[in-house]
Amino acid sequence: MNIPEFQCESYDVAVIGAGHAGCEAALACARLGCETIVFMVSTDTIALMPCNPNIGGTSKGHLVRELDALGGEMGRNIDRTYIQSKMLNRSKGPAVHSLRAQADKQRYTASMRKTMENQDHLTLKQAEVTDLCWEDLPDGTKRVTGVKIASGGIYPCKAVILCSGVYLNARCIYGEVSQYTGPNGLPRATHLTDSLVAAGLQVQRFKTGTPARIDGRTINYEAMTPQYGDEPVVPFSFTNRSADIAHEQALCYLTYTNETTHEIIRENISRSPLFSGDIKGTGPRYCPSIEDKVVKFPDKDRHQVFIEPEGEYTNEMYLAGLSSSLPEEVQIRMYRSIPGLENAKIVRNAYAIEYDCLNATQLKQTLESKLIHGFYSAGQSNGSSGYEEAAAQGIIAGINAALKIQGREPVVIDRSQGYIGVLIDDLVTKETKEPYRMMTSRSEYRLLLRQDNADLRLTDIGHDVGLISEERYAKFVKKRSAIESELTRLRETILGAKESTCEYLRSIDTSIIHTGTSLAELLRRPEMTYEMLAPLDPERPELDAAVIEQVEIEIKYEGYIERQKMQVEHFKKLERKRLPEDIDYTAIPSLRLEARQKLQALRPENVGQASRISGVSPADISVLLVWLGSGLKG
Repeated sequence: MNIPEFQCESYDVAVIGAGHAGCEAALACARLGCETIVFMVSTDTIALMPCNPNIGGTSKGHLVRELDALGGEMGRNIDRTYIQSKMLNRSKGPAVHSLRAQADKQRYTASMRKTMENQDHLTLKQAEVTDLCWEDLPDGTKRVTGVKIASGGIYPCKAVILCSGVYLNARCIYGEVSQYTGPNGLPRATHLTDSLVAAGLQVQRFKTGTPARIDGRTINYEAMTPQYGDEPVVPFSFTNRSADIAHEQALCYLTYTNETTHEIIRENISRSPLFSGDIKGTGPRYCPSIEDKVVKFPDKDRHQVFIEPEGEYTNEMYLAGLSSSLPEEVQIRMYRSIPGLENAKIVRNAYAIEYDCLNATQLKQTLESKLIHGFYSAGQSNGSSGYEEAAAQGIIAGINAALKIQGREPVVIDRSQGYIGVLIDDLVTKETKEPYRMMTSRSEYRLLLRQDNADLRLTDIGHDVGLISEERYAKFVKKRSAIESELTRLRETILGAKESTCEYLRSIDTSIIHTGTSLAELLRRPEMTYEMLAPLDPERPELDAAVIEQVEIEIKYEGYIERQKMQVEHFKKLERKRLPEDIDYTAIPSLRLEARQKLQALRPENVGQASRISGVSPADISVLLVWLGSGLKG
């Protein structure tokens, strides 16, 4: 049908999609003073949690706290709407401590929607964007001019941020059932992919999935192990204290699959679209379906299943660890073979979902397209997975779109500054062939990039940009000053080896001292804590728990931290060596053919980024440095 076009009002920024990436992108732009419109196929998709009912987790919690330090919304929103909260990996070192909170899905969405609807300079519009509008430039690139929606309306704008999630040409599949919808039966976006391809962007097909939801009244919880939340709760947002957000927490439960479960899966594996060939998209390696687990790990006789509530006002329970695309009748048999689920009734079937997304190597580290000026992309449309990865990209895309419109320098978080930097650098530098999931092991500097110090690393940037208020920044500066003062005091306060001191040290089962020793030296002992030093330190100031935590970590891990800082300095030397945008890598002598091809295609922004491209060797980097005439000096 030929729908006539018509002109609509102009905006500074148009955001396509209102999931976790779209919300952060739109809020960042609006809070920086840009007139912003955000489009969604349904208002029900605002901050929707179509899969797991939680925020955070291993490394993902780092992303949320970094997002909060920059002035984002996700951390504050989950603090308002959590029903259980835990700090993971407490038995390990602080580098891998990660906060994770179960969310009340309905309240999480409603709370974020309220924030969006009441944000100045932000307009919400339920409409499917069908076309990207652009103009061709003399240098062969393009510049975005607006977007077109299904009704024919054209919205002129200066920047567009694609945050389409899994909605582009989405298809949900389980068994022989194939439904051309987005998640949860919501409408999909059926036209925009063609426009993106016409603009010269490369598109790929990925797949993800979700477990079934079970009626909680049909579960025998006595056959399972209860999982409790932490007391006190650690907030995600640095603006909150534990006491501010404390409330009674919901219970989760742990059970396991068994050999009967696995036999049911093996008998029906040919009916799984993952193995029948019906699904063409590439799935996530680090969040596999239960079919994948059974096939790839035949030696394991059981797999964990966490039973998690979807909210306080629903009986639906989420079966974490049981993502599947098996037929419904197989799902029923499979679930009922698991202890505690013998009488389980399915409210929503598990399913896989295929969708279109961009090849993110076409983007700069600012998340702006290399081909289309003013076009940005964030979230699962870049081939990542997870709410947290999406939101982290969303705020960076939003900040940079706004800064470009305002004629200001862009923000790039590098790999030594945050997990956000690792995430974006991996996406735009490495050719991601599957949905990308953040993990602590992806960071070279994870002892520096802890979840507890995200504000110390990134709040200055958020303030400089304009997303951190003066009031919040003043509190942050006070905290940072308190940490620095206490570190200095502990290093300079010397205890003599008098008998009363040694007597106390014996009483707490640590060795005595024989000469003057600083409080910092005592605190560096593995068995010692800051609080245990109190009887020897009567002059200590009154400090917040967050300040004490930083002081203790900085002193106990000082040697390791200094070593990583030296590694960062070497890293930054290569990052500072900018590469001209017009380099013809094919003309550089002595570069290997593969390196020439990769560098020419990906066009890295600096030598450091070039060194991380698959197929570019250290020898190629040496050749590149010699050609640039820079050597290895900074």
